[in-house]
Amino acid sequence: MTQKNTTTSTATTETTTETTTTAATGLPPDAHSPDSPGSPNSLSSLGLFTVLLGAALPLIDFFIVNVALPSMGRDLAASDSVLELVVAGYGVAYAVLLVLGGRLGDLFGRRRLFLVGMAAFGLTSLACGLAPDAWTLVAARVAQGASAAAMVPQVLATIQSSTQGTRRAKAMSLYGATAGLSMVAGQILGGVLVAADIAGTGWRSVFLVNVPVVVVGLVLAVRAVPETRSQHPEPVDGPGTALLAAALLTLLAPLTEGRAAGWPLWTWLSLAAFPLVAAAFYVVERRADRDGRTPLIPPSLLSLTTLRRGLTLMVPFSIGFSGFMFVVAVALQSGARLGPVQAGLALAPMALSFFVASLAGPRLVARFGARVVTAGSVVQGIGILVIALTVYADWPDVGFVQLLPGAALAGAGQALQLPVVMRIVMSEVPPARAGVGSGVMVTTQQASLALGVATLGTLFLSLVPGLGMRDALVTTMSVQLAGVAVTALLSLRLPRKVH
Repeated sequence: MTQKNTTTSTATTETTTETTTTAATGLPPDAHSPDSPGSPNSLSSLGLFTVLLGAALPLIDFFIVNVALPSMGRDLAASDSVLELVVAGYGVAYAVLLVLGGRLGDLFGRRRLFLVGMAAFGLTSLACGLAPDAWTLVAARVAQGASAAAMVPQVLATIQSSTQGTRRAKAMSLYGATAGLSMVAGQILGGVLVAADIAGTGWRSVFLVNVPVVVVGLVLAVRAVPETRSQHPEPVDGPGTALLAAALLTLLAPLTEGRAAGWPLWTWLSLAAFPLVAAAFYVVERRADRDGRTPLIPPSLLSLTTLRRGLTLMVPFSIGFSGFMFVVAVALQSGARLGPVQAGLALAPMALSFFVASLAGPRLVARFGARVVTAGSVVQGIGILVIALTVYADWPDVGFVQLLPGAALAGAGQALQLPVVMRIVMSEVPPARAGVGSGVMVTTQQASLALGVATLGTLFLSLVPGLGMRDALVTTMSVQLAGVAVTALLSLRLPRKVH
């Protein structure tokens, strides 16, 4: 976008804001930003549906295995530590490669990377579904996470670079709603598929179901998703990529595998190395920026207040979200003795209320701004408290009916937070850095989701032998409530107006 756009009297407020942000950060314009909703490179409704489908698949797959793990273990004779690798291998590979995926989209074209990532996701899902043993499944899950990392950053980058103004705000709201709904729906869908045992596939259907969906997605993407890329493509930052991967691995690997492996020496050495590797990453990135080279995560991007504060808010939210979903899935099946369908459907009120509240979210944001995030955290906290009290009073006789009030409140509260926070994170990111910005945001979200399973899941499973299932679950939800309180306090620092 040129300076002429900034000064022309007919320029919209959104365009002016975007151009000002670009100038302030010293970042080049995007080569394919649309001039109007009807331009060849603008994102149509079908194109938006297609990229949102691409965003939903990896999140569904992160949660869909929660209720399928018991049947996987029985069928493949897999130990708890190997089963945790089925979850962790996917999550770590996904988180480690996301920023690189965003950079490659800026470099080679976001539509092209979206197609490549989606095709690879379908093939690796097929490999997961056909895995003959546990270690083959782990390897396929790692590859599946890597393919998701190529696909997902292109979703937000495409939205950011091919929409403007109110169309962008609506698309971002739909993206946030899709992300949150996918997390809950994945767990429900997993239970239904495992119990349905389609053609005798059992747990394998949770992966095989992706294949036809990917085929449809690829056809739609070829027809409806516009190609966008940065006008000044930047080379991949090799040292930065390696150090970011090392930092995430040294943190996530021991936390996800430590408990099942008995906390061997390597887990403690890895955790001790994390701050050192993270500091090295920061030093290398700052030096690259100072020397005129292009770092993996440009400091100019992190200087955006909205992005920085939004990411800070996303960490406790995502940790609590994923930890809650994992712990509840385990508790309902192992403690309340519910089947996979009943365990999944127990959270159906959360999905339904999330969907309804997300529809009302844009109107509430237009009227009340970022205060909606604070209100949402309060509603979510009340919902978790109601669930904890229900578990304490009625355990083990808990199911759909007993959990309905609390789950509905928690889902509505989450829907008032996640879409708005995602809009805030990306609101000042210029189109030329859309791939990097989306990669940073989704990396933060995915790493936090993995941390939630590792930290709250480990806490819960460690408490069960001493406290019993009920008290361990209540204690874990009490810790999550503390995280919700932190989210509420952090949300007070968000800008009042949400673009």
